[in-house]
Amino acid sequence: MTQQPPGYGPSGQPPHVRWTPPPPQGYQPPPGYPPPGYPQPVPVAPLAPLAPAKPTFGSALFFVGGLLALMWAVETVDFLMAGALDSYGILPRRIDRLPAVLVAPLLHFGFGHLMANSLPFLALGTLTRMAGRREFWLATLCAVLGSGLGAWLLGPPRSITAGASGVIFGWLVFLLVRGLIARNWKQILLAAVVFGFFGGMLWGVFPTVPGVSWQAHLGGAVGGLLAAWVVGGRPKPRALTR
Repeated sequence: MTQQPPGYGPSGQPPHVRWTPPPPQGYQPPPGYPPPGYPQPVPVAPLAPLAPAKPTFGSALFFVGGLLALMWAVETVDFLMAGALDSYGILPRRIDRLPAVLVAPLLHFGFGHLMANSLPFLALGTLTRMAGRREFWLATLCAVLGSGLGAWLLGPPRSITAGASGVIFGWLVFLLVRGLIARNWKQILLAAVVFGFFGGMLWGVFPTVPGVSWQAHLGGAVGGLLAAWVVGGRPKPRALTR
């Protein structure tokens, strides 16, 4: 029978300490513990932060499709109310209508307006969502605020601005620029494909089409550029290898 050191329990552990390796960070064992002949604690290096999993194509498409369905529902209600919701758009330089910046992307001037925005909204929104949840919300918030403030500050007097095109321009510029800033060749390749399909939309930041808010497009593009700079210049968490 093995003789245990004085004061130790039958398992060889001190009666007042429950030793569970690895020890908590910063834990200092009592003097003389563990005694000679017992396993010594092994320092454990802190784990690198895990990068959050990015949404898959299916989940991103479902999520952005849900936002698009919400816009169609809002437009249906607006149709049944004879366009009454259109008055909640952005009125330039009206302080009391500044909160409309947040709701204007959900409103459209008829189903034709919404149909024109649906495909680029779904495609660019899905690609932006696949870049990461934080990246998506950052790009979307910057695009909403940028496009709304652009229309509020620069829009012509006695006009109403509504529609998701400013958000679409923000997503487009975000996808085009973030790869160049981050120097990621995969993102640059994706940007080239996006530009091939939607690059012609960039002319919308200039006053070329009457009745179209180039101010909202320009503001959304600036917001997307800001989001790309924040995301591309931020160090990414290192993936944990086992």
